[in-house]
Amino acid sequence: MDENYSGGKARKGRLFVIAGPSGVGKGTLRKLALSDIENLTYSISCTTRPPREGERDGVDYYFVTMQAFEEKIAAGLFLEHAVVHGDRYGTLLESVERETNAGRDVLLEIDVQGARQIKEVLPDSVLLFIVPPSLDVLEERLRQRRTESEAKIMLRLENAKMEMALLSDFDQVIVNDDLEETCKKLRNLLLSYRKNAG
Repeated sequence: MDENYSGGKARKGRLFVIAGPSGVGKGTLRKLALSDIENLTYSISCTTRPPREGERDGVDYYFVTMQAFEEKIAAGLFLEHAVVHGDRYGTLLESVERETNAGRDVLLEIDVQGARQIKEVLPDSVLLFIVPPSLDVLEERLRQRRTESEAKIMLRLENAKMEMALLSDFDQVIVNDDLEETCKKLRNLLLSYRKNAG
C-alpha cells in the first residue's frame, strides 16, 4: 500500500503516462502499479482495433467503430488521439478531468504520439518510457504473444525503432529487463513524484 501519499483535499491529481514500443510490457506494469498504489486510477483509452483474446470492452479499452471515433474527434472529446499501427487510439478528456479534479492521480498507457501531445497540453504530466533490453528481445516478446501476423510484427518493430529515437521527450526511461525489478522502479518513481508534489 502507498503509505507515503498524504492525499490532501485541495490537491489536484497528476497525470502519469506510460509509453513504449508494442510488446515491451506496458500493460503488465500498469496493472501491477494500479494494484499496489492508493489513489491511482487508470483512464481507459478508446480504440478502433478489435479486442485481443481476453480483452474486455470498458475494462481494457473502449472498443469503438471508426465512425464513432471520428465523431468523438469532431466533438473535441479527446485529450489526445493518434493512429498507431494502422488503428486509432484516444484518451477521453472527461475521464481524466473527473479523476484529477477529485484529487486522484491518473495513469495512462498510450503510444509515444499521444504522450507528446499530452505534454504539450499538460506540461506537469509525467512521461515514463518503457524500453526493452534490446530489439531482439522485443521481437521475441511480440512473437510469443501470437496475436499478430508477420506483417504486423514487422510494422511494430519498425515503429519501435522510431519511438525509441524520441527518448529525450520523456521525463524518465525504464528498461524492462526483469519484471519484478521494473515494477519496483516504476512504483518508486511514481511515489517519488507524488512526494515531491506534496
